[in-house]
Amino acid sequence: GEHVFIGAMATHDEVLRSGVVQADIPLVALAVATVADPAVRHRGTFGGSLAHADPAGDLPAVVLALDGVLVARSAEGEREIPAADFFVDYLESSLRPGEVLVGVKIPKLGPGWGFHYEKFHRTAQAWAIVGVAAAVRRNNGAIQEARIGLTNMGSTPVRARAVETALQGVELGDQVRQACEEAAADTSPTSDLHAQADYRRHLAKVLTHRAIRSAAGAP
Repeated sequence: GEHVFIGAMATHDEVLRSGVVQADIPLVALAVATVADPAVRHRGTFGGSLAHADPAGDLPAVVLALDGVLVARSAEGEREIPAADFFVDYLESSLRPGEVLVGVKIPKLGPGWGFHYEKFHRTAQAWAIVGVAAAVRRNNGAIQEARIGLTNMGSTPVRARAVETALQGVELGDQVRQACEEAAADTSPTSDLHAQADYRRHLAKVLTHRAIRSAAGAP
């Protein structure tokens, strides 16, 4: 098929060990590997992380960057919700009363794509202060397309659309760094005991640059 379906009750560890996930949607595997610690990854579920709709969680930004589609079910039937419409506010999703999340469809990206998840956190078990999920397609040395999701840069996960647009046709070099200066555009990070909003904006630019270079295969 053209997508991989991950059931909502699949644990993080099951997703991480899936050969299909590693082969067809490797960005998911890269991000799941950073979730909390082994104990949490063995008990926490992929669907739970998405339905919780915490912008500091690693997986919402990844599913958003990959244009995932979430599948909800109720007594009335089943409906599909694009990730861009699923996360509506802090800890709030577009699930309706009586609906449960049953899984997510994540499109497979073909040859030529590279992936990276860059995460800044205080300790190995901590939530991301900022995280960046990046998928990059190159052709003849230039970036043809980039998809970027930001963790903890607002009340929901955020697509870095300005950077995605600025990177089109750009070769690796100073232009990539300049494009990544737009990473904090249209974001609304908060200040808390872990980081001030301005620091998060700075991190978003730095981490996006790192993630894009890594996804593009730069040394």
